[in-house]
Amino acid sequence: MNRRPREDVLVRRTVMVEAIPSGAPIELQAGQLAQITQALGGSFTLLVEGQLTRLKGVDADAIGKTPPQTAPVPAEVHDGDVEPLVWDALRTCYDPEIPVNIVDLGLVYRCALEPLEDSDKLRVVIDMTLTAPGCGMGEAIADEVCDKVLALPRVGEITVNMVFTPPWDRSMMSEAAQLALGL
Repeated sequence: MNRRPREDVLVRRTVMVEAIPSGAPIELQAGQLAQITQALGGSFTLLVEGQLTRLKGVDADAIGKTPPQTAPVPAEVHDGDVEPLVWDALRTCYDPEIPVNIVDLGLVYRCALEPLEDSDKLRVVIDMTLTAPGCGMGEAIADEVCDKVLALPRVGEITVNMVFTPPWDRSMMSEAAQLALGL
């Protein structure tokens, strides 16, 4: 597998990031050097003093980058349009250690839409897993899924269930994901 290029950056302001894979908060100080190892799905994976970290896209200015643009959504959305939009949003969520989205990784087991009572909005229920049950980034990935799906028109609620049955394995990845990872 080819090594992905890294970009050296200087932390321009104090910013909170998440340690990978534990998910523990870490404060980066202005003036620290970092390397961008991955910039996918609206967040940045940084290598700082030997520690991988995840920087949220809203804090992109802390490393001299612009926050990522969100995908355009049609002005008029009908019931049948919502599920494809949800899947498109899920394809913009990435495991911060793996340059493949969570759908192609095979981490999303179920996506169901249910009408909300007395509303034209929908509840989205996602069952997903992690590449390893003890991954500390699970909450961060689930939060990203929630944020992106809730931003869609007609979505009023979302529930993300972390499930571990069946356990994830490489056979669940799409062919495109396997090719991207050189498997």
